[in-house]
Amino acid sequence: MDGQEYHQFDAWLARVNSACGRFSGQPLEGNFRGKLDEFCAGSIKLSTVEIGNAQMTRGQRELAESRDDWFYTVFQLEGNALLEQEDTRTELRPGDITLIDAARPSALYWHGHSRQISLLLPRHLLDTSTGSIPCALRLDGCAPVVRLSHQLLHESMKGKTLTTDESDAALSALVCLLRPALTGRAAPTTRRDQLFNKVTRMIDDSLACSDLRPEWLASEAGMSVRSLYRLFAARGLVVAQYIRNRRLDRCALALRGESSEEKLASIGYSWGFTDHSHFSTAFRQRFGMTPGEYRRRHR
Repeated sequence: MDGQEYHQFDAWLARVNSACGRFSGQPLEGNFRGKLDEFCAGSIKLSTVEIGNAQMTRGQRELAESRDDWFYTVFQLEGNALLEQEDTRTELRPGDITLIDAARPSALYWHGHSRQISLLLPRHLLDTSTGSIPCALRLDGCAPVVRLSHQLLHESMKGKTLTTDESDAALSALVCLLRPALTGRAAPTTRRDQLFNKVTRMIDDSLACSDLRPEWLASEAGMSVRSLYRLFAARGLVVAQYIRNRRLDRCALALRGESSEEKLASIGYSWGFTDHSHFSTAFRQRFGMTPGEYRRRHR
């Protein structure tokens, strides 16, 4: 590959990072090809990506520089794509769908021409209280709910004047379509998976408790603090950050309540934030706006 092709790849990767969050990458053997078109209507944010002979990775450095409050919902349109997350590796064919967690390390490979849509699906729309969402698992394009999900996405892309409420409804409908396929594949397969799901359920059950810290959690789960850190690190997660983000997700849910007139500080306190300044700063870091701005936007 000559210097001009490397320049084209770098320019394409910069557009990906701007639209989808931080990735590193490199071209693979063969002629690189890349194009990206962004689409935004209300809460719907997606990119149509054409790519050939390249790979992208999202490791700890990229995670530290990006937001993680969404899933990448990948709709494969043409060609094949190889995706990896944790111990799962899958190959997408035209019509297939998969989810990639933006909060965990991942890798994507394209050999030959590929075209796909990457939809940013807000994390709060997927109820993870019953365990982790299965990622990098292929949802077969022949399944009726997968075909309906493609149709819903393409119809939504025709409406560039969608209001926030209309786009929120479209995203919620998409989650309702995909949830049966996701939950049907979510059964833990190893004792380590079962332990992780047990610990995350304990976290969700204790978010309002001021004692919820790694030390307390490890004691309640019957394991050492070091083992707890390793359990989360194996999934590219930090336990304290996971707890904070789950609390922020619950705060965001409360702020979206149509009849909610509760004071912002009180909402933060209800979910374990004893200092309003810390709550406001953490909320802005996760959602890109203050709690007050978030409440006004979702009304």
